[in-house]
Amino acid sequence: MRRRVLLDALWREPSRLLWLACWSVAEALPSLTGGYAVARAVDDGFAAGRPSVGFAWLGVLAAAWAVAAVSARQVLLLIAGIVEPFRDDLLRRVVTGALRAGRGGDSAAVARMNHQVELARDAFGAIITVVRSFVFTLVSVAVGLSTLAPAVVPLVLPPVALGLGLFLVSLPSLARRQREFIVADEHTAAAVAAMASGLRDVTACGGEERVAAEVGQAVTRQAASARALARVTATRTLSLAVGAWLPVVLLLAGAPWLVRQGITGGVILGTLTYVMQSLAPALGGLVQGLGVSGVRLAVTLERILHVPGPPVAHGDTEPDSARLVLRGVRFAYGTADQKAPEPVIDGLDLDVPEGDHLAVVGPSGIGKSTLAALVAGLLTPDEGEVLVGGVPAARVLPAARALIPQEAYVFPGTLAENLTYLAPGATPERVDEAVAAFGLADLAQRCAGGPLDPAELSAGERQLIALARTYLSPARLVVLDESTCHLDPAAEARAEAAFAARGGTLVVVAHRISSALRAKRVLVMDGTRVRLGSHEEMVAASPLYADLVGHWTGLPAGAVAEDADVASGRRPEPAALGGDLNRLDA
Repeated sequence: MRRRVLLDALWREPSRLLWLACWSVAEALPSLTGGYAVARAVDDGFAAGRPSVGFAWLGVLAAAWAVAAVSARQVLLLIAGIVEPFRDDLLRRVVTGALRAGRGGDSAAVARMNHQVELARDAFGAIITVVRSFVFTLVSVAVGLSTLAPAVVPLVLPPVALGLGLFLVSLPSLARRQREFIVADEHTAAAVAAMASGLRDVTACGGEERVAAEVGQAVTRQAASARALARVTATRTLSLAVGAWLPVVLLLAGAPWLVRQGITGGVILGTLTYVMQSLAPALGGLVQGLGVSGVRLAVTLERILHVPGPPVAHGDTEPDSARLVLRGVRFAYGTADQKAPEPVIDGLDLDVPEGDHLAVVGPSGIGKSTLAALVAGLLTPDEGEVLVGGVPAARVLPAARALIPQEAYVFPGTLAENLTYLAPGATPERVDEAVAAFGLADLAQRCAGGPLDPAELSAGERQLIALARTYLSPARLVVLDESTCHLDPAAEARAEAAFAARGGTLVVVAHRISSALRAKRVLVMDGTRVRLGSHEEMVAASPLYADLVGHWTGLPAGAVAEDADVASGRRPEPAALGGDLNRLDA
């Protein structure tokens, strides 16, 4: 699994790898020319009494370094182009896994996994950097030495190969010890956190010695893991000693023999330049990079890709319909140690048949988003049940339900990739239909099939992409939690009309009263009390709703229901309020 994920990331864009190789060749020019230029500068220049020739060869080396400096910038950009999509893929796996886990997922676990993703991204980038640098440096030095003096090659390259082999042999043991240390470190952190959070109770019941012993055991296990890791890590020092410094010793010790073979002092100095300025740093970077970043990548990928799923008893279930039923639902924010927290929703009964279009209306902070999260299965009620097609909402197959929040997520990639993320089998005709339905034609023409930069998109464009993505998805229950707040009234009307015509069940947390006018029924939330009915019924039965309508239009309540232009979104809302329900407090 890990190998496939890494290979997919590397070969996502083969042309990027080709360019990376080309710029790496340019970056390796100092490794190719360094020793040769120094040898010629000494033998043909300074030692021969021709300093101008010596400075000319040093100028060649300076030019190689200038080319390498320019190439290094391009190399970093190309590596970032490989690493960032890899990070996005891992994040999608983490978030998807959290959502599939049911019961709203564990936000703390997602945060921890997000930290692991960042570690994996950094480690992957470091590995690409050091492996690429070592390979191109080794090839460049081998070519340079063969050109300069083939007789010195046996004194340099075999020790390098031996040091590299020693290190690679120790890698599996190093990875195992690193994994054990990370697990022990997490156990210690958990034990200390548990002790700190209950310190008052521990003192009150006289359990200091027992708790200290438990935490002490965790610390002792971590210390043992650290010592074992340190012993294996010492192999890296041995590898560097053999691969980086043994060639220097052999060259110095064999200098008399080399001179007798006709090797000049300049050639020996050039060979030492190859070893000390190119090979030794490259090998040191490889050993450090693979020994730290490589092991870290292996451990973090294992944890990311093998996160335990939900128990079988709570597996995802395909509902038989998109009918939404709430029975005696109560929900309150707060922890178990708080006494009787005030409920946000209390005793709510609701029946939304499949094909219904329901608008949820109420002032800011009244619980509309909480209701949306309960309906989508991201929150579990304290009492009662939320059923979708007869299945508890938290256990509904994720593909069958969709919640679009106010802040829309767009990932780097083409517009088509963003739109078909939840519907990979969507035909081009269906994608074109969604583009037209949500007014994305201008954006499609602007990006012309190229990748999107989320930072360059407006908030409204990101919302339209998220809406169109869900429109193409197989979800039969769609919840829009103020997900059109950055759209103008006409675009909002177009989006809601597209979902209403799409079929399934649509629940809209209304941002404007016009959303309520387009819905078949309106749910008015007033504290823990709710009222349900058509727009006309709510104007007559709910003082809060009538007040919201009056603030929005400035018209008598009875006249609003007949205002077709407003209901269709063709007439703009008053500039003073913008039709924003969240600016009104009950």
